[in-house]
Amino acid sequence: MSLLPFSKKKEAAPVVVKPEVQAFLKDYSIEVMPRTAEKVENFRELLPAGTRVYIAHIEGTPIDEMVATAKRLSADGYNVMPHFPARIIKDEATLADWIARYQGEAGVEQALLLAGGVTKPHGNYDSSMQLLESGLFGKAGFKHLHVAGHPEGNKDIDPDGSDKNVMDALRWKAKFAETSDAEMALATQFAFEAKPIIAWANSLKDAGIDIPIHIGIAGPAKLQTLIKFAIACGVGPSLKVLQKRAMDMTKLLLPFEPDQIIAELAAHKAANPDFNITHVHFFPLGGIKTNANWAIAHGGTSAIPATQS
Repeated sequence: MSLLPFSKKKEAAPVVVKPEVQAFLKDYSIEVMPRTAEKVENFRELLPAGTRVYIAHIEGTPIDEMVATAKRLSADGYNVMPHFPARIIKDEATLADWIARYQGEAGVEQALLLAGGVTKPHGNYDSSMQLLESGLFGKAGFKHLHVAGHPEGNKDIDPDGSDKNVMDALRWKAKFAETSDAEMALATQFAFEAKPIIAWANSLKDAGIDIPIHIGIAGPAKLQTLIKFAIACGVGPSLKVLQKRAMDMTKLLLPFEPDQIIAELAAHKAANPDFNITHVHFFPLGGIKTNANWAIAHGGTSAIPATQS
């Protein structure tokens, strides 16, 4: 009996990483939620020590779960940055309790302050500016305070489609940064097109808002998944990048990866070293492991020293 010929499965060709991409991905951060973090057996196999890990606080998530996730990540050697969504924080006592628990149980010294996606505030706070004004983060000695940025605007803040209120808030935050002992930065919503992001970042600098930008990038995911999250999160005109791809049946079932947008932003950064986008922040919409492996394959490293924003 003759044997059928056997051929080994071809291994995927290694990714050729350009130096500017590797430099741009240095000290990237990534976002998790308690329920997604639970699915990761060992973060140390995926993320380099020192990676900044944001913990998203979705309405309805108990603070116990948030603190437990922060404690686990901190023990594994990561710089933990939990979200503080103003509109789900009832009052100053609640805010003080959260800060104390994060610090006391997980050694947290940094936070992302944002309004949050809730339409009606649960209590006294409506914006990240009110959280900053409370002075509680300063009293607690937080070293890093990040606030939200919106490369394509935010219709919740500016219903008329302008950027007036967003820009007024950013000017206020820039002035606050000048008086704060904490390092401040903008962590942005994700988008899918490099040129508008570059124009937006430059417009902030031109307006005197010289806060470092950590640009939001959606990690590899199914196209349908990205479109769903993009619509839910209010992604603007760059959504057309996904919609155009969805019209190509040959690409519809393939995962969408951020190679092109990262390459274009990295090239711009290499040509313009003073460009105010300083870091990449990943939203792992296709899964933490998938995103982490993509970052590893593209030369991403992360080891953020305590003094870096």
